Amino acid sequence: MRILITAGPTREYLDDVRYISNASSGRMGYAIAAAIRESGHEAVLVSGPVDLAAPTGCELHPVETTADMRDACVKLFPDCDGVIAAAAVCDYKPRSRIVGKIAKTGDPIAIEMIETDDVLAEIGGGKDGRWVVGFALEAENPRENALQKLRAKNCDYIVLNSPEAIGSDSNSVELIDATGSAAATWSGSKQEVARALIQWIETHLAGERPV
Repeated sequence: MRILITAGPTREYLDDVRYISNASSGRMGYAIAAAIRESGHEAVLVSGPVDLAAPTGCELHPVETTADMRDACVKLFPDCDGVIAAAAVCDYKPRSRIVGKIAKTGDPIAIEMIETDDVLAEIGGGKDGRWVVGFALEAENPRENALQKLRAKNCDYIVLNSPEAIGSDSNSVELIDATGSAAATWSGSKQEVARALIQWIETHLAGERPV
């Protein structure tokens, strides 16, 4: 299989030196890419800015903004069998980016924010027989919110994890299907969870054409 993976955070710039982002380390996505390579498959990794080395043999496409990630995924996905979207993209960006650096004046400032591109929804909407596995990080009503995300973004399955996963070396996840049931649960290091996920995909999705 040739599998597209998204990993890490994205950045949205307020001016030429300041940006908003999140605390994603990219470890889960990079562990998935490594597990894909260990299993003998092709890993196509679209990664936001992280302090990690890409797994050996991985095809790396570094990006910075959510729009960059969207463009890379739209270009790469048609040549892949499926996607595992583990990136933590910014949901909002400034309506306009200030040229230069915003100067301090001693007064409050207001920055109008708009939604960024929905990368996973666009991939899911154009999957054309390919499989799509998303990630959902939820704190309240986790399974209900994950199921809503699965349906809204046209995923086949979604990996539900909690905020405790951010920056951690371990993870505890549920793989949610279209009925809202847990198709599988895994806990352990992110490497162990990644290997279990890839083994599950090999058994349940390899060669399949979900709709």
